[in-house]
Amino acid sequence: MTVTVEAMLGMSRKQLDELFRQHEAGEIPKGEGRGTVLIRWGRYLSTLISKIVHRLAWQGKVFDPERGELRNKVSPFRRKLIRAKVYKAPSWLDQKECIVLDYSKTSFVARKIRDEIREVAPGIFLGIVYWGRAKLFNFAVSFPAG
Repeated sequence: MTVTVEAMLGMSRKQLDELFRQHEAGEIPKGEGRGTVLIRWGRYLSTLISKIVHRLAWQGKVFDPERGELRNKVSPFRRKLIRAKVYKAPSWLDQKECIVLDYSKTSFVARKIRDEIREVAPGIFLGIVYWGRAKLFNFAVSFPAG
């Protein structure tokens, strides 16, 4: 199966966790990636919610691997806010290496958030959002080819 963001929109939490487990971390991405929230309420509803969230709240992440950080593109105005430190460490899901997006020391608003991502296809990263140690939801970040 070819992994695409569209295919992930129709996956269950169990399927997304298994996809995450099957892949290596990959390299820390560079530049602007398009964000997609993955809510597991069926393909139609998930796609609709994802489009609304993308338009109004979260458009993606801008990675700067040289500085070891990123900024989220948020709001209808696509402001580059909510900074995170980026590094590789064991995943809370399976203890294998992942790319950690750590907000604990960089953001008052998101200090309890930890994201983990792995590259599941060229330029496509699957992520897990944790609040403390509780898994909240999944997301994807995709980068243009080339």
